[in-house]
Amino acid sequence: MKERPNICAYMEPSLDARIDVMNVEIPKIGEKAASVAIKEWGRPKSEITHLIFGTTSYLDIPGADYRLVQLLGLDPSVKRFMLCYHGCFAGAAALRLAKDLAENNAGARVLVACSEVIIMGFRGPNEENLDSLVGHALFSEGASAMIVGANPKISIERPLFFLVSASQTILPNSDGAIVEIVREFGMDIFLKKIVEKYIADNIEENLKQAFEPIGISDWNSIFWITHPGGISIMRGIEAKLGLNDEKLGATKHVLREYGNMASASVGFVMEEMRKRS
Repeated sequence: MKERPNICAYMEPSLDARIDVMNVEIPKIGEKAASVAIKEWGRPKSEITHLIFGTTSYLDIPGADYRLVQLLGLDPSVKRFMLCYHGCFAGAAALRLAKDLAENNAGARVLVACSEVIIMGFRGPNEENLDSLVGHALFSEGASAMIVGANPKISIERPLFFLVSASQTILPNSDGAIVEIVREFGMDIFLKKIVEKYIADNIEENLKQAFEPIGISDWNSIFWITHPGGISIMRGIEAKLGLNDEKLGATKHVLREYGNMASASVGFVMEEMRKRS
């Protein structure tokens, strides 16, 4: 911040300075997370066939996926996908895409890496835009990674989670509920006050659409891994669905200890769930 004082101002042009930091740090912490995942998986890196990289913090081309291939020393023929500027949505979206790739490409092993550095949205305070202060209080930095595949070789691989089904939907009348814009001053975040209500009012219908085909209707009978978007969102979900106190325990722990790391958060909650299982 001493070297780049414009970053600390509210409206001063500072995009170049922010990008200079992100272009180095995003692949770097992504590589650290990916290396841990690969080591635990226990198979050679040459068996990774696909790479999905999610981030809200990398703008240049070649992208962070290309940089990660270099840092890890992956096979140059690995099939790469970038999920750019999907925000918090990217964590679950990356898993959904990885599931499709693994099930439709025999022998595929998909490295999913999500990496976030929050400097794009760090700004000085402004009394007319308190949303920026909410972002500073809530958002944080982190990276998570995992290997996704189908038909695991049990003698040499140890699956941790089973992706049974995947779906997505858009909440009705939710346009503009959460908005992120990138301009010369960096990224600004706008949150409508009724975001929590949008989610709570629609959560049960969305769950019915996703779970009824596989015979689940008791929301306390399943384990819960949700994106730690904020404590008020989680309280709204709990109240609407009548969830037991411990159901969102892993998500609350991640929010309390690490904050909202956008795309990387789901991986942190999965890891916390594994520790508790």
